[in-house]
Amino acid sequence: MLTLGRGVVTGIGKRPSATAPVPPVRLTAPAVRIDPARLAAYASVCGFPASGAGPLPLTYPHVLGFPLAARIMASRAFPLPMLGLVHTSISLVSRAPLTAADRPDITAYATGLRGHRRGTEVELVTEARVDGEVVWEDRSTYLARHGGGAGGGSASGGVGGGGGGDRAPLPVVGEWRLAADLGRRHARVSRDYNPIHLYPVTARMLGFPRAIAHGMWTVARCAAEVPEAEGLEAVFHAPVLLPGTVTYGAAGGAFEVRSPGRLHLTGVVSGP
Repeated sequence: MLTLGRGVVTGIGKRPSATAPVPPVRLTAPAVRIDPARLAAYASVCGFPASGAGPLPLTYPHVLGFPLAARIMASRAFPLPMLGLVHTSISLVSRAPLTAADRPDITAYATGLRGHRRGTEVELVTEARVDGEVVWEDRSTYLARHGGGAGGGSASGGVGGGGGGDRAPLPVVGEWRLAADLGRRHARVSRDYNPIHLYPVTARMLGFPRAIAHGMWTVARCAAEVPEAEGLEAVFHAPVLLPGTVTYGAAGGAFEVRSPGRLHLTGVVSGP
């Protein structure tokens, strides 16, 4: 919350542009301890089986690195205002198993900006290293919406507008009923307390009719359906309102999350 507050203040007066320089800042948290209790709570909220001594959920290192990525986005030197950034896509890859017994070095940095038809996107990279070797990587794109966007941008053209809803649905293999407090429960295990996920009143202040599920919860819940996956790519198309009911469709490594008349997320898993 303190980082978000700082991001609100530092974002005042920023004018997003795809030609702006990205500061060459790399933040590293060395030898990060993985709290077994927090890990177990995360697995429970996101639908993963209890990991015990096994590999971490594919999405869990994102939680470890998010405070670093948030600090970068909240800095005055970061060219996009943190408030209002939309997570548009994510690519995760595990190159070697990480367990709760490991003490990875976590590094985060931003790469160059690119034009999007609705504004400007930036890529945030998070890496986990063990003995100097990258064993896990996250590449997340975030969109600052503004007028004058150029080009087609990423494949996330449906962000905020339910784009892609005309594609043929994948076979439905599950239905998830999402409680009104899901955003608060995920915030407690992820430490991401963005107000749009917490309560209807805080979400309405930022333009949503009620609280929405964390995009990273939706990705994690999909990853939990294929816990052996070593890679995942996903595109966010539209927010999931809370409470609500969504369907999970999957076939041949592809997956999606839908509600009646709306496509929320599409993706693909890979490995082993």
